[in-house]
Parts: sequence; structure tokens; C-alpha cells
Amino acid sequence: MTTQVTDHRGGVWSIAVPIPDNPLGHTLVHLLETDRGPVLIDTGWDDPDSWDTLVAGVAACGFDVADLHGVLVTHHHPDHHGLSAKVREASGAWIAMHAADAAVVRRTREAEPGRWLDYLLAKLTAAGAPEDHLTLLREARAAGRGRRLPGRRAALPDRGIEPGELLDLPGRRLRAIWTPGHTPGHVCLHLEERHPVLEPARPAGAEAGAAGPGAGRGPGGGTAGGRGRLFSGDHLLPGITPHIGLYEDPDEREATDPLGDYLDSLERIGRLAPAEVLPAHQHAFTDAEGRVGELIAHHEERLSGLRALLREPRTPWQLAVAMEWNRPWDRIPYGSRNIAVSEAEAHLRRLVKLGHAERVPGSDPATYRAV
Repeated sequence: MTTQVTDHRGGVWSIAVPIPDNPLGHTLVHLLETDRGPVLIDTGWDDPDSWDTLVAGVAACGFDVADLHGVLVTHHHPDHHGLSAKVREASGAWIAMHAADAAVVRRTREAEPGRWLDYLLAKLTAAGAPEDHLTLLREARAAGRGRRLPGRRAALPDRGIEPGELLDLPGRRLRAIWTPGHTPGHVCLHLEERHPVLEPARPAGAEAGAAGPGAGRGPGGGTAGGRGRLFSGDHLLPGITPHIGLYEDPDEREATDPLGDYLDSLERIGRLAPAEVLPAHQHAFTDAEGRVGELIAHHEERLSGLRALLREPRTPWQLAVAMEWNRPWDRIPYGSRNIAVSEAEAHLRRLVKLGHAERVPGSDPATYRAV
């Protein structure tokens, strides 16, 4: 087992924790030194090899897992939150998460084993999925395979993360930014300290503020006063467009707008203009503003393309089949087709909210057309 650990200077490290059987390869778990002990930002997938890699990575940063003080979860997905329970068991660390994602974790843990498959069946039926696709879900439901969904073992957090909150991490200035879209409770974390490499230190006496644990590790130390670094989770990635689908909520009472949430959140991050972004996948990068612009343009182009497709009335399933993906529809795996339909529906909701599309009255399954 080779453990890939990167020292980002100033008491910030990243550990590449593998995701089994996934083209993403790994989750970048970040370790942040504080005066009370190291804190993890995300933990990785709940898998024995992933756990061993995380333990070895923490050791390579100069700590033992038992030293960990806390876990900040950017969002509830299993490649980010999966190992949180094991970290807490090994160290006594607290786990913090935004309330909206904590509600998803609680719902998933408390639901009857087949409830999520029932929800998915109902949703895909309403979206116009063909019978051969639905049959496999019905067979899984009959066999009781809903018991093995990864979210059923996810840890409940001990603490909330409040939007705009300066987190209680002695010696550091880390502020929570609520960035819904990828999930309803996704958060980015802004390290409001000058970047130790990209933002050179000011002359002595030019700024006030005590240095944190990163002081002395590089130019600029851990003091405030710069654009700092952003732990972006899955909100902002250097070469991947994050999945924006419908929020996972069987109890949804009113139609949410995940894509609208995401675009609004992107604009907030663009205005923040951090010196460097430390995402949960791929690699660290600069020019957050440029990347935000690319993603906004991508979704505008996507919405425009869907309006053109909707000149012919289509169900969400038919729309997903007609959309452009990174491979032809007949080569998209079964589970990924469900994700694609969810993304099509999120874009449909945005078009309906903007007044650019509407549901055909009386259609069943639901069929939409351009306005």
C-alpha cells in the first residue's frame, strides 16, 4: 500500500484515501493542525484499505489517529463521511456537519431498509423509466438488498456547522460557507490566513493578529490578512463538473431547485477569490474565479441545449437519453443512468422555475416542453 501525502505548508496536509471500484480513484482528506490537535476535513470511504491508508497518512503527517481532535464533513456522501464513525471510535473526535446534510444521514439511518428503493422506484417511474430498468430495482427490493446501502451505517454528527461561522479551532481562522447544490448541506471551509507561499508575508508591524500553528512553516505563517485557502469539498473541482441532481428526500413537500442553489453558491465562492483551492478530488489549484466562470458557462450551455431538446415534449428519462454525456447512453452503467436522470430533472426544475419549460398538463409519466 502506497500512501500519497502532500504537505501544503502552514499546517495543512492532504491524504489520498482510495475509493474502491470508482473512476475518481480517491478522496483528498485534508488534515489541519490546530492548537488542540489535528482536525480532518472529510474522512473517505468506509473500506478496510481506505481506513489503513487514512491511518498511514495521518502518521505521515506526524500524528496518530488517536490524536485527532475533530472531523469537519463537507457533505454526507460516503466517499467523504464514510470513515467518520471509525475516526470517532479510534480518537474520541467530534464530528461536525451542516444541519441539512445531518438530516439526510438521520433519515437514511432510520428508514426501513426498502424505503430508499421504494423512493427510487417511484421517482424513476414518474420520470418515464422503461420497464426493463425498473424490473432490476423491483428484484433488488424483493431480495432485501436495500439493507446494504452505505448510508445506513453513516455516523450521526455531534455538532452542527453554521453558515458564516468562524469554527472553534484554536490557533486557526476557518470559516464555514454554506454552498448547497451538490447536496443540500454542502459546506466549503475558508482558511482566512495568508497563503504561506502564494501570499508573501508583509513587513513586520504591517498587520495585527496572532500567528496560528502554521507560523514559521513558510512565508506568511498562519496569520490572517490574505485571500487564504478554500477547502472546497465537491463544490469546486479543477477538471470535473460536480453532479447536481435532485436532493435525496423522500419526504420532499415542495420542489427544490438544486441547480439554482449551486449557481448561487458558485457566485459566492467566485467573489471570495481564495488564493488557492484545496478540493476533495483531483488536485489543488489556483484561479477559483476562472473555474467558477467555466462552471457557470457550462450550466448555461446545458440549459440552452435542453430547451432546444424540449421543442419536442419529453419525459425526464427521454431527456436524459437525448443529453450529451461523457459516453454514449448505451455504455452508461445501470446505476449511473439513475444519476443522469436525476441531473436531467434538476436542470428541468431550473428551466421551469425560470419560465422556460412547463409540464404538459395531464401527462403521466410527467412530460415537459419548452415555453
